[in-house]
Amino acid sequence: MSIESIQNQFSESATAQRAALDVLAHGICAAVDTLFTALVNSHKVLVCGDGGSAALADHFARQLVDRYERERPGLAALSLSTSASLLQTVGGLSDIDQLFAKQVQALGQPGDVLLAISADGNADSVMASVVAAHERGMLVVALTGCDGGAMLDLLSDTDIHLSVSTQRLARVHEIHLLTIHCLCDGIDEMLLGEA
Repeated sequence: MSIESIQNQFSESATAQRAALDVLAHGICAAVDTLFTALVNSHKVLVCGDGGSAALADHFARQLVDRYERERPGLAALSLSTSASLLQTVGGLSDIDQLFAKQVQALGQPGDVLLAISADGNADSVMASVVAAHERGMLVVALTGCDGGAMLDLLSDTDIHLSVSTQRLARVHEIHLLTIHCLCDGIDEMLLGEA
């Protein structure tokens, strides 16, 4: 790989992030309010994502349960992507696309929030979790890329859709990580005040 290729990667990422700022800022604020309201009212956040988005789901849940940048009490969050024994058990299902939906049906309650992450908005397992969340009376914050994919059609008027408009999945994942950090920072700011 050449220095020029590396510089192009950094430049593309910075350009995509600048473009996403104007599109996502208001939605991120709304998502912070939704997540904060649920958490301070003794509800929980369930998080799911497939592929690379599963790592982001784990990262977000860990930062809520432990801490982001400042010490605070743990917040009720659970990544649906992390339980190896559950994944093996549910993996025996004839329809693996129900992996997250089954967990949402078992754990989700009205007032809880589902953060559903799909880089292209077309992950069947994540879309099934959105349907299950609605059946359980949960709000959904959807973090997608590209054009929002098929998940866009599943969202209700009360859900929050944060969609990164770039078609490059690497850029989508980078902006999703930044968005997750903004969500964590916003929740901490509402709990603890500005740093």
